[in-house]
Amino acid sequence: MQRRLFPRTLALVALVAAAATAGAPGATAEAPAPALTRLNATLDTILADPRLNGAQASVVVADAETGETLYNRNGDRRLVPASNTKLLTSTAALALLGPEHRFNTEVRTSGKHRGSVLTGNLYLRGGGDPTLLAADYDALAAQVAAAGVRVVTGDLIADDTRFDHTRLGPDWTWDDEPWYYAAQVSALTVAPDTDYDAGTVIVHAAPGKRAGAAAVLTTTPQTGYLRFDNRTKTVADGETSISFEREHGSNTIVVTGQIAAGAEPASDWVTVWEPTGYAADVFREALRRHGVRVLGPTVPGRPTPAGATTVARHDSMTLAELMVPFLKLSNNGHAEVLTKEIGRVVSGSGSWPAGIAAIDGWVAGTGVDTGALRQRDGSGLSRRNMIPADEFVDLLAAVRTEPWFDAWYAALPIAGEPERFVGGTLRSRMQGTAAAGNVHAKTGSLTGASGLSGYVTDADGRVLVFSILLNNYLASSVKGLEDQIAVALAGHSEKLARPSEKTVSPTRVAPPATPEAPQLPEGWECSWVKPIAC
Repeated sequence: MQRRLFPRTLALVALVAAAATAGAPGATAEAPAPALTRLNATLDTILADPRLNGAQASVVVADAETGETLYNRNGDRRLVPASNTKLLTSTAALALLGPEHRFNTEVRTSGKHRGSVLTGNLYLRGGGDPTLLAADYDALAAQVAAAGVRVVTGDLIADDTRFDHTRLGPDWTWDDEPWYYAAQVSALTVAPDTDYDAGTVIVHAAPGKRAGAAAVLTTTPQTGYLRFDNRTKTVADGETSISFEREHGSNTIVVTGQIAAGAEPASDWVTVWEPTGYAADVFREALRRHGVRVLGPTVPGRPTPAGATTVARHDSMTLAELMVPFLKLSNNGHAEVLTKEIGRVVSGSGSWPAGIAAIDGWVAGTGVDTGALRQRDGSGLSRRNMIPADEFVDLLAAVRTEPWFDAWYAALPIAGEPERFVGGTLRSRMQGTAAAGNVHAKTGSLTGASGLSGYVTDADGRVLVFSILLNNYLASSVKGLEDQIAVALAGHSEKLARPSEKTVSPTRVAPPATPEAPQLPEGWECSWVKPIAC
């Protein structure tokens, strides 16, 4: 297969040619343009901020069309990219699965249906859909009832065999496990909301009837899959301080703290242990509501027999549509489902190794040097992911020619856009600056690791690609520095430079003013804070 040349490769060819010309008789070396000198000085000043003392920075800016590098600070240094990893996963998913790809969930049977009785098992066959709501399981149950089934003599088989049974990503830390951004991955799962936080349940604690009584606990969706250890107390007055945490290896939710009488319920998103059983419980309850009784138990993890008859089916939104909640809200679960789905479609194995191998192969075909990076999961939650900024810049430049690029570009968070499914994780950043409504970029956050990589149009109308990776800092946040860089790029102009300007001293260049990013728990994306913080 012929290797495609992308902007950074073309830029290197141009540099070699320029060097050869410079050595010819009568040739003169051209000095950097004053505007470019000023831009470099500005970015150097931003990166000299004390918050980065002892830290590492990998920052690259290039012209998306020509490949000209405008700025490079340690561009080949491998750093932890956090959720910038999703740039690789999302582009590979669109390329390898296609923007029209859908996940389907089916109810099948190999038994005999006579009258209202189905003799045999009922199979709930998962297709990996991370957007399935309780309402969708209810619609599947309604289809079963509409087929005339009232009694199933066999078992309810929860078929999650499209993916392997490794539930948690490689290298994920144990203390992330209860929290919704580290939900277990299964081919059969439930999302409690239209953010599609699959594999989680929303737990609500409302005040008891009187002071001293325990809080009243409920869930969305309603499910009997969980057990509560309720250690709460209702108080006559005072602040509400309720905490929810799932015990390791179980579905026992420990709820502690106090809630004031008359206060609104406190809520939080908690992961479940084994989402397959969770989905089966929600479906069984839906069957019961529609008058369908399954006599046997729920049996997880068995495949649906070949030739089984389809009784009900649900198709998900398209992959292009899924890109919006996935990228705008930096949904880790979507990234991991897509990684396993890529593996399943490309090589027949719905596993992390198969998916990562396929992503690596596709990304290499775009011109990215995959020998210079390491990807361990789809979302960036693993700290063993290591990617240099210049490889992100290569990818961002290359995908602009793909037929699905416009949909993917629109799904990236957009700086300063207040609508949640437009601005996403950038909705409260860079407001009132030249970057607002302009920067389309993927954010990334882990404790001591932050990133922002994407596109910005400068003051001359030129599209720039950039990647900012910051690691090993001790400050609570360095998002404000990323924003200053993005705002500087948005205001950059070569046409507006003063003709008489010769050189620019870095000490005289002040970083552009930009509103500080909102304060969040250390290492969290703003969309990971529930209720919504961005």
